[in-house]
Amino acid sequence: MLELRSVTAGYGHFTALWDVSLRVARGEAVAVVGPNGAGKTTLMRVISGLIAPRSGDFLFEDASLAGRRAHEIVARGIAHVPEGRRLFPALTVADNLKMGAFLPSARSRFRESLARVWELFPVLAERQKQRAGSLSGGEQQMLAIGRALMSHPKLILLDEPSMGLAPVLVLRLFDLIRRVREEGYTILVVEQNVRQVLKLVDRAYLLEVGRISMEGRADALSEQDFVRKAYVGL
Repeated sequence: MLELRSVTAGYGHFTALWDVSLRVARGEAVAVVGPNGAGKTTLMRVISGLIAPRSGDFLFEDASLAGRRAHEIVARGIAHVPEGRRLFPALTVADNLKMGAFLPSARSRFRESLARVWELFPVLAERQKQRAGSLSGGEQQMLAIGRALMSHPKLILLDEPSMGLAPVLVLRLFDLIRRVREEGYTILVVEQNVRQVLKLVDRAYLLEVGRISMEGRADALSEQDFVRKAYVGL
């Protein structure tokens, strides 16, 4: 479904990704892990069209999307749940979800998508008239994922979904992401919590200093070495 081919990208004179190649098949959950500063968020921004690659290509459903604008990529079926959630804090839960369904194709399925979000995240239904900024961190992350689901995506990008959450909420969040996956969504997740994310995904890539240094099936990776390198790059 998604394939990156030798993608190099960065900001100004700084290069954050070097010759990165990866793939995500339809129905898969794939993780990209690595220490801070490895280039994980830059990778997500390239895929969602917020940064254009300097070289290389990336394809989605066999169509090249390199250099396409962000709204075009959303229209193709890629939804990005960004690091830090990036909600509209002054808007209600319901209005934030409406913002996720701004595409014409999503508007026609609004009620269906909303019912799915309420079913997956019942606490959001209870708080639908509450301002997003007043929610707990875990509830805000649910809302950010729910907003992405409102666009009726084919692929969901999750950028550091557990960041800033208490340990007990991290476990709950991963259970919720597992439920989203069971709905049939394809997921690419960037995550610092390596041990937990390896329990969720089919395959994982290790990104170090902007380069893919290791990849494999989650259940076959040498956990001790893989986790140590993912956390501290050693």
